[in-house]
Amino acid sequence: MHEYAGNLHSHTPYSDGALYHADLAQAGLRAGLDFLLVTDHNIWVDGVQGYHTAPAGKKLLLLTGEEMHNMQRQPQSSHLLVYGVPHELAAHTSDPQMLLDAVNAAGGLAFVAHPFDPAAPHFGEAAYAWEDWHVHGFHGLEIWNYMSEYKSLMTSTTAAARYAFFPAHGISGPPPAALHKWDELLAAGQTVTAIGNADAHGNTYNLGALRRCVFPYEHLYRAVNTHLLLPEPLRGEWRADELAIYAALRAGSCFVGYDAPAATRGFRFSATVGATTTNMGAQVRLPTGAALQLHAHTPALCNLRLLHNGTTVASAVQADALDYTVSVPGVYRIEASIKFHGRMRAWIFSNPIYVRE
Repeated sequence: MHEYAGNLHSHTPYSDGALYHADLAQAGLRAGLDFLLVTDHNIWVDGVQGYHTAPAGKKLLLLTGEEMHNMQRQPQSSHLLVYGVPHELAAHTSDPQMLLDAVNAAGGLAFVAHPFDPAAPHFGEAAYAWEDWHVHGFHGLEIWNYMSEYKSLMTSTTAAARYAFFPAHGISGPPPAALHKWDELLAAGQTVTAIGNADAHGNTYNLGALRRCVFPYEHLYRAVNTHLLLPEPLRGEWRADELAIYAALRAGSCFVGYDAPAATRGFRFSATVGATTTNMGAQVRLPTGAALQLHAHTPALCNLRLLHNGTTVASAVQADALDYTVSVPGVYRIEASIKFHGRMRAWIFSNPIYVRE
């Protein structure tokens, strides 16, 4: 499998971001990313897609999607990340189900953005959480949104300033409610792909006498990212490679990595029966008369745990591998944590392997 790291949630001045697409691409290249998806609010920006090259020759593929919501709704909750639709869908935002139906009819992908986004009342910030769980047709959840987590730390002017200058002291993982909802949807029989993103805006704020960019695009692109595993390498032709990236997202062949504590490239989670190995997102039949073995490998020592239908069934401390023999069907996924700035932080979230009877 060929691994590509990227970020699927950024903004430009076409909505509420600070820098335009070419500058985002250069920030992504400096951060070591392979692709970016720019998702301005309720506007699909065409004509900017393609490869960008760093002075040293590394390439990054920049694509565009949208972050969509009903702008007449107060507060403006229920944001949806839309990828792979080559035309504007803003006319469908008045109803989340209508929007999802339009995305699916166009062959696109839809992910619930920051589903449990908190309010920051000290700064007059409303919560922009997902409020429409009755709908159907979305492909996954943004379980970890860096800027939404920073918002949860803004409990006072002092706290906001502290974490604006030292964000790594506060960033620790997705909201537990997001992981619980993910497991709940999986237990109900849905296939739900998890992604993690920056929600990068690059805007500068005044905090009393202090003035600070919260946060630079490059900083965010070195933090919470989505890593894709593709069966073939990207070809360097943006239209073909766009399809390959969306195919991996659709299949759930990806994981969420917090790349600030340590690089997460090289993580793998697979299922093996005999000579056949499948990866994250796969549907695997529980065999009779043969062993189904799960294997996780991390690129650094960490604390690992394997969850089955949301419950931990195996774990390892300060290890870089975990093996488990499956005896019952269900949904299996891996969580890894690592020590960073004096405490354990969430590090890696695999997507599930679905073991069916």
